[in-house]
Amino acid sequence: MAGHSKWAQIKRKKAVTDARRGQLWTKLLKEITVASRLGGGDPDGNSRLRTGIQEAKAANVPNDNIDRAIRRGTGQLEGFTYEEITYEGYGPGGVAILVEALTDNKNRTVASVRHLFSKSGGNLGENGCVAWMFQKRGFIAIDKQAMTEESFMDLALDLGADDISIEEETYEIYTAPEDYSATLDELEKRDMNVVAKELAMLPQSSVELGEDEAPQLLRLLEALEDNDDVQHVWANFDIDPSVLAEQTG
Repeated sequence: MAGHSKWAQIKRKKAVTDARRGQLWTKLLKEITVASRLGGGDPDGNSRLRTGIQEAKAANVPNDNIDRAIRRGTGQLEGFTYEEITYEGYGPGGVAILVEALTDNKNRTVASVRHLFSKSGGNLGENGCVAWMFQKRGFIAIDKQAMTEESFMDLALDLGADDISIEEETYEIYTAPEDYSATLDELEKRDMNVVAKELAMLPQSSVELGEDEAPQLLRLLEALEDNDDVQHVWANFDIDPSVLAEQTG
């Protein structure tokens, strides 16, 4: 889980630019459209849509944009039909990588993803080659300055967290997928400073990367994240904090 935590922090820092924020909005709205198409436009009866709306609002996506995305999904407005695809492969150092995409053109997307893997010294694999290494869980990070460690332990116990982690800058809570939205709601009621959150595919083990392989992997993950068709990228890496600091500034 350490690798995921570090990658989540990197993404959070990079998302502050206008260009990246616009790209993030596009991906969040695409997810809302697909969730509405598959499960209907009522978030109370569609947990995937509810989560998508929570994440969009947290990213300051305007309500009108969210409403239009829902109407596109339910067929009230015209729009693209997106297909969900998961790609699996290996990056530098043998790191396992899962790529979740929403696309209206499978041929375009697979060609682009394969090119990015090859360019970075990795390779795209067969379905099932790495998915077994990951488990879906809710991930929530709270600013460490918000409370003492003892108070956090009490909070996690009260929330019924599956697992916790105490990192350098954050306290982290892990939940079952079905408990993720309710846990976020409870933290919001308590005015907790949530700095990162997502329904994540978390690795069950990690691969330690050194100074030579870390830059290659981070470039690959960032390139995949920047692809318009890619929604999420998950990887089972771990990088020494000092090496990570050199690569991310």
